[in-house]
Amino acid sequence: MQRAGSRTRRKSPQTISLVSRDLLIEEIKDHLPKKPRRNEGQSRAERMSVDQDWTAVYPSAMPFRANTVPLPVRMGYPVKGGVPSQKRGNLELIKIPNFLHLTPAAIKKHCKALKPFCTEWPSALDTDAKCDEHFPIKVESTDYLSAGPSVRNPSARIVHLKVKLSSLNLDDHARKKMLKLVGEKYCKATDVLTIKTDSCPLRKQNFEYAMYLLTVLYHESWKTEAWEAEKTVADMEEYSWEESPSQKNLLDILVRMKVAGEGEGEEVREQLLGRREVQEYKDSVTRLKNEGDSDSTMLQYKEAVKKVFNL
Repeated sequence: MQRAGSRTRRKSPQTISLVSRDLLIEEIKDHLPKKPRRNEGQSRAERMSVDQDWTAVYPSAMPFRANTVPLPVRMGYPVKGGVPSQKRGNLELIKIPNFLHLTPAAIKKHCKALKPFCTEWPSALDTDAKCDEHFPIKVESTDYLSAGPSVRNPSARIVHLKVKLSSLNLDDHARKKMLKLVGEKYCKATDVLTIKTDSCPLRKQNFEYAMYLLTVLYHESWKTEAWEAEKTVADMEEYSWEESPSQKNLLDILVRMKVAGEGEGEEVREQLLGRREVQEYKDSVTRLKNEGDSDSTMLQYKEAVKKVFNL
């Protein structure tokens, strides 16, 4: 008899059949012969010969592979004063760039393949001065090697274009206007104009933009605006001795002193302006006006005056 309130759980025939099937499958598996575990054997690094062609193993840039590098490389933070982790399964070795594809043998093979396409260096360009004369524009950029998952560096796109202002075909007006346009990008000590471009995402785009800026600056410097014809001597950026009152007064004094030889008008003028002491006086006055009063400029002006008047 069954007590009051108690319940009896009965399994359905379907549940009993599923349990019996699972037990039967496990019993069959136990009696079947087990498949032997595969032996890993030696890795490729251990089977490599000493005189093998390494360029065939690492033909191009690729991540570090422990099974193909026969070197006991270790990297990582040593735990508890021990040694760094070995190369097998070492993520620190995988995520950094390597130079395993740039061995001396690989570089030699690349050079040998490129040699038929190379020409001899021009014999006329045997000095740096001649190279600067024929190729005045210099373009500089930087390649970066970063220890990280990405080989990209934002600074690699920056381009610096350098050119000497004296190598450009500019007259006095164009040169002064060019200096006004470029501002601090021009170095007076070295006579070098530097254009830096970094607004574009690619280096090639920044190079083309720098060449475009140089072209625009060159053509704009040659343009003469209408208001430039109204400039007076007081508006000039630099003092010019030619056709100035100082030049006229000096020539009048020298003519009265009969310093020049026989001749009239323009011929006498050319003789006087060609004298060395007159050129020194011109340089001293120009420097004094442009640089201001100083011990050096005043001393140079004093010596020039003594020479031109034979004092």
